[in-house]
Amino acid sequence: MSSGQISRVEGGLEKPTRHIIDWDNPDYLNEEKYEEELRRVADACHGCRRCVSLCNSFPTLFDLIDESKTFEVDGVEYSEFSSVIDHCYLCDLCFMTKCPYVPPHEWEIDFPHLMLRGKAIKNANNKISFRDKVLTSTDNLGKTFSRVLVAPIVNFFNRMKIFRKILNKFFGIHVNAKLPKFVSKTAKQLGLKRYDGDPDFKVAIFTTCYHNYNEPGVIEDFYDILKHNNITVDIISDDNCCGMPKLELGDIKLVEKMMLKNLPGFKKYVDQGYVIIAPIPSCVLMYKQELPLLFPDNKDLAAVSQAFRDPFEFLNLMNEKGKLKKDFTNELGDVSYQVACHQRVQNMGMLTKKVLELVPGTKINAIEKCSGHDGTYGVKAETHEIAIKIARPITREFKASSFDSFTSDCSLAAHHIENSLGNLQAPEHPITLIKKAYGLKP
Repeated sequence: MSSGQISRVEGGLEKPTRHIIDWDNPDYLNEEKYEEELRRVADACHGCRRCVSLCNSFPTLFDLIDESKTFEVDGVEYSEFSSVIDHCYLCDLCFMTKCPYVPPHEWEIDFPHLMLRGKAIKNANNKISFRDKVLTSTDNLGKTFSRVLVAPIVNFFNRMKIFRKILNKFFGIHVNAKLPKFVSKTAKQLGLKRYDGDPDFKVAIFTTCYHNYNEPGVIEDFYDILKHNNITVDIISDDNCCGMPKLELGDIKLVEKMMLKNLPGFKKYVDQGYVIIAPIPSCVLMYKQELPLLFPDNKDLAAVSQAFRDPFEFLNLMNEKGKLKKDFTNELGDVSYQVACHQRVQNMGMLTKKVLELVPGTKINAIEKCSGHDGTYGVKAETHEIAIKIARPITREFKASSFDSFTSDCSLAAHHIENSLGNLQAPEHPITLIKKAYGLKP
């Protein structure tokens, strides 16, 4: 089949393609037009149902249809679709791994971006809760709580059962959800100065909100790994959130504002020949895919997007070029590894597994299943139990294996899995495992 032909059968052999998100078009927020498209896609999903096990959006959709008076999409009230939109956390797995009707198929179904449009309409109609606005303001939370005197107090209260019950009742945070710990010294305050190594391999580390304010040790570990391999490395200091949390609320204008603040600093590094690396798959995905689809005419963004890399995508490239040192001194043993959804949809393969297996005496049990966390979905009172249910296939496989450590490229996913496992053992980030294998001092 040529690239110019349209597939008229289920599925196809052609590579899935994403269309530009025309969010600035007045019709994008037109609810009549949206409802028409929503029902068209829902009808196709109703007749297929391959995605039923991915997340709770699809079971919710199919229950609405099956429990309607007509047993068809026309029996579902438009307002009822709101719950389907709320359960979608834009993991993209349905588009990338399951749906046989994605472009270039003639039906052109892109369920995640359809849900994004629904979220944007909700946002435009001021239907986003105060709690959700606060939870997704990651920079503000970090700047407020990651302070010398404040962080220990916040962490102490977050461990108190009585406080968690209050938090659940008045703010909708589930009592059993594992909340991120805040630190007194952020990644940007660790004094990690620019290291001038090989001028042909230069990395600028985008710390991300989470690893700046909650687990800065991973940034230091990656810095040490790059320095050990004589790679020029610097920490980006003047940045803000990638915008993914706000994208999941449909606040695209705020996402644009956050992007425009980041671009000048990022572009400066790109112009000097740096690649930009973030330790959170979602942040990498934002600049590799989501932002370019939202702002296709921004040339600075296009240049920055081309320079973004996953940490293990870069380490694998170094290995292929014969530049990655193999002077590992410690075995890692059996490692259970959850492949993060937002890394999977970057279509680069299991490069974390590939690099970790370079360490002698290391066996990686990779599990390609969603953790269900999503950053906020796993902590909300109304969705935490669902998120735990989504994670159960992972925890079952982890429990069935005899692992020495478990890990995920997404730290939030890893801690959610830790919670699902009963908090018996803390996860270690893959970057931290590589540093441990090298025997580098903490």
